[in-house]
Amino acid sequence: MNSSNDQPGYGSGNGHGGNGNGTTRGPIIPKSPNEALKPERVPEPPRRSKKARSQLVIFLNFVMTMVVLVCIVVIGGLYYMIRTFQDPGPLETNSHFMVRPGNGLAEIANNLERNGVVSDARVFRYVTATYLRGGETLKAGEYDIKAKASMKDVMETLISGKSILYSVVFPEGLTVRQMMLRLNEDAVLEGDMPAELPAEGSLRPDTYKFSRGTKRSEILSQMHAAQQKTIDQIWEKRDPDLPVKTKAEFVVLASIVEKETGKDDERAHVASVFINRLNKGMRLQSDPTIVYGIFGGEGKPSDRPIYKSDLTKQTPYNTYQIKGLPPTPISNPGRAALEAVANPWRTNDLYFVADGTGGHVFAATLEEHNANVRRWRRIEAERSTGNAAARGEEVVDGQPDGDDAEKPPKSN
Repeated sequence: MNSSNDQPGYGSGNGHGGNGNGTTRGPIIPKSPNEALKPERVPEPPRRSKKARSQLVIFLNFVMTMVVLVCIVVIGGLYYMIRTFQDPGPLETNSHFMVRPGNGLAEIANNLERNGVVSDARVFRYVTATYLRGGETLKAGEYDIKAKASMKDVMETLISGKSILYSVVFPEGLTVRQMMLRLNEDAVLEGDMPAELPAEGSLRPDTYKFSRGTKRSEILSQMHAAQQKTIDQIWEKRDPDLPVKTKAEFVVLASIVEKETGKDDERAHVASVFINRLNKGMRLQSDPTIVYGIFGGEGKPSDRPIYKSDLTKQTPYNTYQIKGLPPTPISNPGRAALEAVANPWRTNDLYFVADGTGGHVFAATLEEHNANVRRWRRIEAERSTGNAAARGEEVVDGQPDGDDAEKPPKSN
């Protein structure tokens, strides 16, 4: 016979039903498979606190959201600007671009876009501004911009200052008036010419490089400063026995030597002839001084030789008529002519005449000089001297011979 604990449907233990630890349990109700698969009821989530729904929290959430959005936009914008700044530009061919003195970054950027050099002036302006904070600047000048140059390439070119350089050339021996004519005719230079001409001999012959927009007055100032510096340097190292006692006389004599020969190996020799003549009190008898006395700074026409009849024309510069040096230089001498006068050769020569090859032959005595002149005349006779033949006049080049030649004083 079974006890009451074995009867189905009832709990065991203390008679109240339980699981052995005093906890009561209800009757077990069997479930169908479908009901067993259904999820049990989930408890509801806790209600949102009033603190979480406050206006401050909502505002802070909005601010954070906007900050994130702004950061995304800024990062995207920076990426676009940097990418655009480094990408190839729109130029199809090489082009020149001019930065005028005083142009600001905004104006330069707008001009670059207007001329098709960059695609976006704002990108060039803003990115370039970050580079210029280091103290660098976009320098004035005319620049050669390569085809497809990026904004970065353009910026670096303008920062470098390596603009296109032009040049104006002034050969040795030009007069001030001839130099001013060249300066005025240069189409790239700007600005007016000076109202008064500089002093003859005060400008250095040389090649002067400049960028577009340079003023003529700037080149003129360079020429004057360069000549004065050169004269001062050479004068300090001169032979102490020179018969010229001032820098003014020094430049006058150098200007005559400059006009007498263009050969480098002759200048110091020609200078020695004039130095020897000055030491002996002889007239210089230099043909270029005749030309300057007749034609002045305009210069002699290229097809007009010096005739023997010119030797007697009375001018302050005709060293066939005056003793000593002319009142001013007759040209602007270069460094080589100045150095030749400062340190001439040590010779006894008093005469020279053309040798028919572009140079001169020198002599210490009149007899030797007369022979050299006869030789030169034979050479000239073999050539066609149209103007001289038409006028029936003798052409001169170098010291005269015979009775026209200056003779050294007899020593006691």
